[in-house]
Amino acid sequence: MSLQSLALIENWPVPTAAAGVVRADGTVLGTRGPVDHRFPLASVTKPLAAYAALVAYEEGAVELDEPAGPPGATVRHLLAHTSGLAFDEHRTMSAPGERRLYSNAGFEQLGDHIAKATDIPFAEYLRQAVLEPLGMASTSLEGSPAKDGVSTVADLLRFAAELQAPRLLDPRTVAAAMTVQYPGTKGVLPGYGHQNPNDWGLGFEIRGAKSPHWTGSSSSPRTFGHFGQSGTFLWTDPDAQVAAVALTDRAFGPWAVETWPVFTDAVLAEVRG
Repeated sequence: MSLQSLALIENWPVPTAAAGVVRADGTVLGTRGPVDHRFPLASVTKPLAAYAALVAYEEGAVELDEPAGPPGATVRHLLAHTSGLAFDEHRTMSAPGERRLYSNAGFEQLGDHIAKATDIPFAEYLRQAVLEPLGMASTSLEGSPAKDGVSTVADLLRFAAELQAPRLLDPRTVAAAMTVQYPGTKGVLPGYGHQNPNDWGLGFEIRGAKSPHWTGSSSSPRTFGHFGQSGTFLWTDPDAQVAAVALTDRAFGPWAVETWPVFTDAVLAEVRG
């Protein structure tokens, strides 16, 4: 089976695009475009970094509720964007747990915290904990754990299969990562404005009832994933039992707001068939 809906990426106004869809058992339902082309991920780096943090938690290197980041904040706050740190600056804007302040700085402090706890540079920890075991040989972290990952569709489909049927983590840990942390927290979803609530798990954005949104109108509320300002996204829809990855080399903008939900709805309609 090769999904016809994936052909929609050929009409996207981008120089290069690749996409793929995978089931929980690792069955790739279809791909389109250069799946081995390495794209900058921007914030799609965060789910990879979060997964490494959860490995560190399961290994006993860190606890989710131990202090990390600004005073009063924990590893859990950093993962859930509720530490109170500003978007791109290491300064505190609110008390931990009060607001969903989407924060690159928070993920950078998370990476530093895990590097100290494990005595391994975070990029290397990510490689050993997640990338190598999943066979993601074309993926690397080349700077900030918030935004400097580089990967391919082929590699991210391996990660998307892992999210649906975990082998590296206890399924209960992954279920927690997909569960809303600090329910009812308001905040801005970058590119989509103020959301009340702005649901987030442990490093993964949760669709919930957000509108507008970068996933589809037929995406289940349990859908979780991330998009990046480099024109990239990964979502997993537990109800449809499928995940999709799309990577491009054009910055996120109105073109993405217009095309991504159409793409997602087409994929879901075809998979549900």
